[in-house]
Amino acid sequence: MKSGNESFVVDFILLGFSNFPQLQGQLFWVFLADYLVTVLGNAIIIVVISLEQSLHVPMYLFLLNLSVVEVSFSAVIMPEMLVVLSSEKTTITFAGCFAQMYFILLFGGTECFLLGAMAYDRFAATCHPLSYPVTMNKRLFTKLVIVSWVSWIMVATVQTTWVFSFPFCGPNEINHLFCETPPVLELACADTFLFEIYAFTGTILIVMVPFVLIVLSYIRILFAILKMPSTTGRQKAFSTCASHLTSVTLFYGTANMTYLQPKSGYSPETKKLMSLAYTLLTPLLNPLIYSLRNSEMKRALMKLWRRKVDLHTF
Repeated sequence: MKSGNESFVVDFILLGFSNFPQLQGQLFWVFLADYLVTVLGNAIIIVVISLEQSLHVPMYLFLLNLSVVEVSFSAVIMPEMLVVLSSEKTTITFAGCFAQMYFILLFGGTECFLLGAMAYDRFAATCHPLSYPVTMNKRLFTKLVIVSWVSWIMVATVQTTWVFSFPFCGPNEINHLFCETPPVLELACADTFLFEIYAFTGTILIVMVPFVLIVLSYIRILFAILKMPSTTGRQKAFSTCASHLTSVTLFYGTANMTYLQPKSGYSPETKKLMSLAYTLLTPLLNPLIYSLRNSEMKRALMKLWRRKVDLHTF
């Protein structure tokens, strides 16, 4: 029981890289450029897939959902991060911190499941091409997308509500760039052991399980590709799957290091850099990976561009 005159935190201060003020100024412009390119790149993917009927197949509709997640993920984190980098200390309200953590968990977790669904889609297309149209039908695609979103709405609601049910009685300085669960939890003035067990177990079950399934899917895909008689077919399959695998490795690798690490495992600055890897780089690289390495996306983009030019000409 807390004493009656004990004060509780009503807002938090995000420290960012306040120990390195000169670095903050340089990072501001780098992160701003990253944000603009991320939004533009993912917006192009969303528009191209939405307008081009030939891309209305599961592989590209999964990519459409992934781009929506990436834009949303960046919009939740980047504007606040830019404010943090432009000042020594940035105040965020209790409610604002709650909302940011909720949406980070929602969009980050949804991306985990979408990447798993995309791996299954590539597995079905590569290993069972004849039955693929029947296996990956519209009904199954819709179910996988709905499960990806709805399951993480529930997880984010439970986890964020639990974190902010702990008393925060000071200090209120979050040594991070945004309201992520581990650094916020360090400020709770209560025993968080039970929550940490839940969070660790939950991360293993709902993050590592999709990752293991992705790895197993790609092992099967690799064997299937090696059996292809056509060199062109092997190259196309390798190109399509390599882009997905690059994104998966970057996202899961850095996210797992952040959420599965022991409290004293890394310095605060190292933790910030690891968080930046999956919140900054993945949303930036996904459009580049999927667009530049995918001939169908490039053809669809050029088709829409020529259509726009023709409309302006006439």
